[in-house]
Amino acid sequence: MSFKEQLKSKIVSKEAALQILNLQKAAGKKIVFTNGCFDIIHPGHIDYLTQARDLGDVLVLGLNTDNSVRRLNKAPNRPINNEQARATVLAGLACIDHIILFDEETPYELIKFLQPDILVKGDDYKVETIVGYDIVMARGGKVVTIPFLEGYSTTKLIQKILS
Repeated sequence: MSFKEQLKSKIVSKEAALQILNLQKAAGKKIVFTNGCFDIIHPGHIDYLTQARDLGDVLVLGLNTDNSVRRLNKAPNRPINNEQARATVLAGLACIDHIILFDEETPYELIKFLQPDILVKGDDYKVETIVGYDIVMARGGKVVTIPFLEGYSTTKLIQKILS
């Protein structure tokens, strides 16, 4: 398989991911899940994603579709990069094993479907308020927050480019 095909193979449907993850769980692998828009990749994203990956054996990223990003009201011009472009860039990161696009307001149903062992978000969330906390904790899993790398933000990056 070519490297390009390997990258494409990381972007999967939730059904395909479930099959893959069930095999990985059966092999004793710890599944880590995180989610986000990841519109313009910067060092803060890389730091966050590598720390998330270090918490387990497999990192699954739930990626907001363009429509769900718009519904989050981040800014009128967001996302800057469309979902296919964002998924392609993220697939190039060695720390990410699987990428699943989701169109809902939150990844709750995706987390419920996949049943990860570890759920990760940035430390701007209180652990108990993270979407999917109840699902992961009910299975004896962990919910972890990761501090943001100071000085990096997509919003600030966009503002810098515009000025």
